[in-house]
Amino acid sequence: MSVATSGVGPIVLVGAGNMGGAMLAGWLKSGISGADVLVLDPGPAPAMAALIAEHGARHVTSAPEGVTASVLFLAVKPQVMGAVLPGLATLVGPQTVVVSVAAGKTLGFLQSHLGDAAMVRAMPNTPAMIGRGITGAFANAMVGHDLRARVNDLLKVSGPVEWVDSEADIDSVTALSGSGPAYVFYLVECMAEAGRKAGLRADLAMRLARETVAGAGELLHQSPDDASKLRQNVTSPGGTTAAALAVLMADDGIQPIFTAAIAAARQRAEELAN
Repeated sequence: MSVATSGVGPIVLVGAGNMGGAMLAGWLKSGISGADVLVLDPGPAPAMAALIAEHGARHVTSAPEGVTASVLFLAVKPQVMGAVLPGLATLVGPQTVVVSVAAGKTLGFLQSHLGDAAMVRAMPNTPAMIGRGITGAFANAMVGHDLRARVNDLLKVSGPVEWVDSEADIDSVTALSGSGPAYVFYLVECMAEAGRKAGLRADLAMRLARETVAGAGELLHQSPDDASKLRQNVTSPGGTTAAALAVLMADDGIQPIFTAAIAAARQRAEELAN
């Protein structure tokens, strides 16, 4: 894979939790050598520590002296980013590209701690842990074509990458796809509860709801048809699906609820910048 460090320095991953760990696993699986990766984390989980050791990556608990990152990949929670960044400034050099997956933390915030540098804000989602995520990304003006391609290669190990034209769009990406898996999981919960209230055993209702949503998602993934066409394919005029959709698609149905929910998530992403 063409994400070599080009002699500049290692890929430095800051934070090896769920998202950082998923990215690391994807990089190693894609063919990046563990020798080209430095993991900075105060206490990785045992499984992650084993992965780091197995592939010969270097693990440190603070920024080592004399190291300049080729890619500084920030995968820590936004709430602790302000405390973590000051200790990372020495890792940033003229050829470093900084990639942050922290919700709400702007490029201006990163620059205030790390200085002017090529920077990318990215927002993956948790299906990245199984290589089925999607990531929205925005690059500042210092990210040229080659650096953008390099970051794209790093991000795409977890699924497709969509580049947006405005940094403000990242907050909307966060609200839609970044938080989106939780909406789907809650949909399963709601469907299962409705099935229970319709007379099914709770465990059976949950299995039916879970597999229905998982299967529908896989059909959507594999089909060339868009979601509306797939919906229409299931819906016979005057049938049971049509009766349910008459409720879900009413003026006070699910669309205004989702619109309000995603607006609330976007507002919260903006608040996290402060």
